[in-house]
Amino acid sequence: MRPLLRTPRKSLAALLACALGATLAISSATGPSATAAAKKNATTQVRHTSFDLASDFAKGSRSGAVISGDAVRLRHPKARRTVAGKTYDVGTWTSPWVDEKFAFTELIPSWQARTPGRSLVEVQVRLRTRAGSRTTTGSWDTVARWTKDNTFFKRTSLGAQPDDLARVSVDTVRTTSSAGATGWQVKVVLMRRKGAPARPQVTRVGAMTSKVVARTSTSVPGKVAGTVLDVPRYSQMTHRGHHPEWGNGGEAWCSPTSTAMVLEYYQANPAAGHAFKGSGHADGIVDWTARQTYDHGYRGTGNWAFNTAHAGSHLRRTFVTRLADLRAAESHIKAGTPLIVSVAFAKGGLRGAPISSTAGHLMVLVGFTAKGDVVVNDPAASTNAGVRRTYDRAQFEKAWLTKSGGLTYVLQD
Repeated sequence: MRPLLRTPRKSLAALLACALGATLAISSATGPSATAAAKKNATTQVRHTSFDLASDFAKGSRSGAVISGDAVRLRHPKARRTVAGKTYDVGTWTSPWVDEKFAFTELIPSWQARTPGRSLVEVQVRLRTRAGSRTTTGSWDTVARWTKDNTFFKRTSLGAQPDDLARVSVDTVRTTSSAGATGWQVKVVLMRRKGAPARPQVTRVGAMTSKVVARTSTSVPGKVAGTVLDVPRYSQMTHRGHHPEWGNGGEAWCSPTSTAMVLEYYQANPAAGHAFKGSGHADGIVDWTARQTYDHGYRGTGNWAFNTAHAGSHLRRTFVTRLADLRAAESHIKAGTPLIVSVAFAKGGLRGAPISSTAGHLMVLVGFTAKGDVVVNDPAASTNAGVRRTYDRAQFEKAWLTKSGGLTYVLQD
């Protein structure tokens, strides 16, 4: 879990600050188009763009890397870099510019990659604005250095790196002006320890851009009402005090606990995770997932992209985006896809919740009652048995849309 406002964790409400969302719209990398939700509500605009096919990657530029199948792989690197005192062979892939039809104020990148041996990937983003005939391009900002295994390199987000157009806040690139930006590029740097044979690769990279205004209206239930997915239940609270080196469990682990539940639903959690006994307690898969998602820069397990990147090592397609409302979420439930969503609410704002209030908390949306109310796996429950909860549709939608703007992890098998 992670605070939405990057404030020190001094209370339970602050400790339960995990942010998340779901899919508003997915478009191809070849050109923006206004989403149905954006047309309905001009104050909220969201778009997700992914590069994940050979034809997508061919539209970018590369150095020291090749397109092999639907992936970009390091091969014949032509450059070297020193990171944390170690020398790496380096290759790059850079996307074409993606121009949006609206001015966005936030960009959240996500990726899926393989990092065998002593290798890692670095994800960079830069923005640009256009005002009439004038174009201003910002600097490249590094969002993350990521590796699946923390053994030889500690995966990490980077600092703010503010420039004239943007600053980085853990996993989110925010514009420095409320006027926003109009275009973006993403660069993936593929690195392996100097002379090592490892060939890291990226199989998907993209970003969600958005300009979000808080919404409180309640959507009308659709035909998926009465559908509930059988997602296994894990409590984050039964892990309180586990592994201080990965966030100390309990209140801090809503994100990895939610991720572990969805992976278990797909039977995609590896045997190594289930066999993990580092805590000496039941459900070692939760402890292991916290290890696999821990951000050594942010010093927590709530980095959105790190959670979807971990899941993406075991599933077909994973990413971070935003959804317009619960009607948009229903299409995912109908397809058999549970969603990890971010909510925030004041005291009394979500009846039946195991916590009285939160500045931001992640849970798994698993379905809807026949009346259209929301069924979730809420990891803040004190036991696994208490994780399944039903929340009033209006209260839940307000808690989800008002602060996080419908932020969601979409994990697809």
